[in-house]
Amino acid sequence: MMSSETILNTAQFDPKVKQYWLTIWLLVASITLFGIALLPIVAVLVWWLGGRILAAMSATLSEKKLVVKRGIWVREEKSIPLDKITDVAMTQGPLMRVFGLHRLSFETAGQSGPGALVSLLGVVDAHHFREAILTQKERAATQQGEHHHGQSAAQGGTNQDNQALMQRLVDAVERIDARLARLEQEPKATPTASSETSSGTPSETSSET
Repeated sequence: MMSSETILNTAQFDPKVKQYWLTIWLLVASITLFGIALLPIVAVLVWWLGGRILAAMSATLSEKKLVVKRGIWVREEKSIPLDKITDVAMTQGPLMRVFGLHRLSFETAGQSGPGALVSLLGVVDAHHFREAILTQKERAATQQGEHHHGQSAAQGGTNQDNQALMQRLVDAVERIDARLARLEQEPKATPTASSETSSGTPSETSSET
């Protein structure tokens, strides 16, 4: 479905996301004695796995939706319609600030639970990508509104034509009814003089006889 739409923007992810993840895991591992002993292994594993996770992440903005893909062993793809997005939050914690990273969180109407439906960490120029999403969301809403207005106008024109035709039919029926009423009110024809003469002749003849 993406091929039928124009791709407007594609997110790029900052490689420093791997350093951010590595720092978090090293801090967690250093809390326990067991973790301290495994710090070199944890560092190598997190660095390698973080690179794979980062390479598998993508976010593509099209005319009507945002498509997010991620996952190494289990691939996950989420398609978010722009008209369903209610908020795009951009946050930056203390450690993110050290690495110059931001997190974009997307909330949608009708989602099953509270919180963000999708979050993206380390998008390059996160502010610009966020503005591109919001701008396209407003543009899509405007185009949809104009489309609905055009359909309503066309439907309204059809309704007006039907009403005009119905009015003409009503006027024609009323004219026919008025003509029939006038014909019923006209007086019937009176008997002719010839009929009166013929009716009086036998009486006169009999009297004369």
